[in-house]
Amino acid sequence: MGRETLETEKELRSLQRKTDEKYMKEALKQAKKAYALEETPIGCVIVRDNRIIARGYNRRNTDKSPLAHAEIAAIKRASKKTGDWRLEDCTLYVTLEPCQMCAGAIVQARMKRVVVGCMNPKAGCAGSVLNLLQMEAFNHQAALTTGILEEECSQMMKQFFKELREKKTLRPKQPKETE
Repeated sequence: MGRETLETEKELRSLQRKTDEKYMKEALKQAKKAYALEETPIGCVIVRDNRIIARGYNRRNTDKSPLAHAEIAAIKRASKKTGDWRLEDCTLYVTLEPCQMCAGAIVQARMKRVVVGCMNPKAGCAGSVLNLLQMEAFNHQAALTTGILEEECSQMMKQFFKELREKKTLRPKQPKETE
């Protein structure tokens, strides 16, 4: 490989990184909406042709549904907008590594690429516990980029759980009912 080729590849990686950061900032805005609802702050955007076509944020407690994850909401909206369940030419940006349900939905939607802010070592299925996005046994794999705005994404999660623990310690304990 010549020097010019290496320089061009370096420039392309730098441009891709800037693009990824731009859209991850948009996913962080969605996470802040969840935070405002006292939901775990996870946000997601789906991009097609350098335009956001769908957004979503965690609403499990608000909607009283285990299905109300940021990625699922965004995938539903993107499918409706495109008129197709196949999102083969789309990139999904999410602030926290997808769980098994969301990773499965991403594979089912044939998502081209997934960009993750911070990893989830206890439940992540894009490389932490499993990597469902890139299992060769499945008929589709998604390209994966991790660690985009990792510090910002991680810090928001840490702050949320710190506040949640503080609220729990401030709440007066309810007396136990006796028979």
